[in-house]
Amino acid sequence: MVKPNFASFTMKIVTWNINGIRTFRSGIKKALDSLDADIICVQETKVTRDLLDERTAIVDGYNSYFSFSRGRSGYSGVATFCKDQATPCAAEEGLTGLLTSHDGAVRCYGDQTEFSSEELQLLDNEGRAVITKHRIMCQGESQTITVINVYCPRADPEKPERKQFKLQFYKLLQSRAEKILKSGSHVIVLGDVNTSHRPIDHCDPCDTDDFEENPGRKWLKGFLHCDQQTCERNEEDVEEEHEDSLNNSGDGKFVDMFRFFHPTRTNAFTCWSTMTGARQTNYGTRIDYIFADYHLAQKQFVAADIMPEVEGSDHCPVWGQLNCSLVPSAKPPPFCTQYLPEFAGKQQKLSRFLVKMDQKSVQSNNGNSLPGSQEKEERIENLNPSGRGDKRPAEPALSKGKKAKTAKPQGNLLSFFKPKTVNVVSTVESADKHCKDNLNEDEVNSTRNPSVKHMVTDTAASKEDHIKAVKMESSASQSITHATESKKGSVFWKAVLKGPPPPPCCKVHGEPCVLRTVKKEGPNVGRQFFVCARPQGHASNPEARCNFFMWVEKGK
Repeated sequence: MVKPNFASFTMKIVTWNINGIRTFRSGIKKALDSLDADIICVQETKVTRDLLDERTAIVDGYNSYFSFSRGRSGYSGVATFCKDQATPCAAEEGLTGLLTSHDGAVRCYGDQTEFSSEELQLLDNEGRAVITKHRIMCQGESQTITVINVYCPRADPEKPERKQFKLQFYKLLQSRAEKILKSGSHVIVLGDVNTSHRPIDHCDPCDTDDFEENPGRKWLKGFLHCDQQTCERNEEDVEEEHEDSLNNSGDGKFVDMFRFFHPTRTNAFTCWSTMTGARQTNYGTRIDYIFADYHLAQKQFVAADIMPEVEGSDHCPVWGQLNCSLVPSAKPPPFCTQYLPEFAGKQQKLSRFLVKMDQKSVQSNNGNSLPGSQEKEERIENLNPSGRGDKRPAEPALSKGKKAKTAKPQGNLLSFFKPKTVNVVSTVESADKHCKDNLNEDEVNSTRNPSVKHMVTDTAASKEDHIKAVKMESSASQSITHATESKKGSVFWKAVLKGPPPPPCCKVHGEPCVLRTVKKEGPNVGRQFFVCARPQGHASNPEARCNFFMWVEKGK
């Protein structure tokens, strides 16, 4: 394959699961500029509309499009940032069209007859898709390209209903993408798909039961296209154990662009577990993709790759390069974030700030209130700021002759175990007073007898030195006393509150283990155990975690 000349390329697109918008701690503009792309699609922003600030939403040189989770805060969410020279001609949120009530939408919604209205609403309720449509010039011909930025659901093994939800999302995504493609626009589907396609895309496929029978992989097989040339190249170049899996693509309309350019590359992962430090040993999966329609992949894509060197998230970015130029629209479509009332400088309705509260949740929160929280009357006043309902009762006046009780300061538990100490301060004060009395007496004598004036001066200086010495000695004594008490206190608490048991050493590396706690619901939830402290990795990697495991016995 001839190495392409990147200087001649005019369009670059990037996708990255950022695991929270706070990943851009150094500044969102700086982070976006560092990716050096015309269209940047991010997933798992974990931000809701009420928490989106202006410096994140309005970035100089870019126009942005956000989709928020409507059911949970700090969950899901996707966003697409387009440079001004890549301003889309249409944009919308979601896959169903239920969230679109403005002109400038992409449209083309596909067949939704197999979904109920409730299912469609739920599929778009978690903020998992943003669609932008752009005009491009390819070899002098004007065309359009639609970018579908998605964060596909994860199938939680503990929640069977989420497996069905994930498959429904896949079907809806495919229906929408193929409908847009049929309308005449090129289509790119990119983002976190949450399924590794082939064994070559997984760190340990043998550890996964029925790898090929996974419903998500079966869907990918039907979604992706495998042209004859790519299949022949795969069969010739790939290792023998992967030959069967590399042909595991069907007659779909889209192409995995990374595998299109790198069909045989192994250990090319985009996601690693942060809990086990698996990125250090590159023990991960490839679940982040750029899918392009077959004709766009063949004629316009010139390169695609992953960026494992970019840190800040448990995923890494994936980029693709096209040999076509973007034609920006004169102004962003209505879905653009800059048109939101909170950022457009428009006057907002008062009703937007008055959120109806769920009384049941309020009552449940009241029952679990902590000491020092609001009193009942104050909570009632906060819930009824307009004065409706019961008014807060006035404070009862104290009867004559009764004094208000003053609360005594709470004592320290350690004070009951301290020995009685001498009041060092009073000793210093008495010594100081004694010296001053003597000094005054000498001054009187000196006025009566001028011959002893010099003697009095010397005596005063020596007495002042004596006072300073007493004070220094008392200060040192006080410091020693405090240090002794602090030491005794730490010894006492160590005897009362036993810390975690000393870690054993793993058998393979002879290194101290780390203590973990079972958080998964079940008979062992809350139990603690020791495992090897090294990062997770393949069993053949001597630098990776060994299989040492030991329960912490109860009572220790």
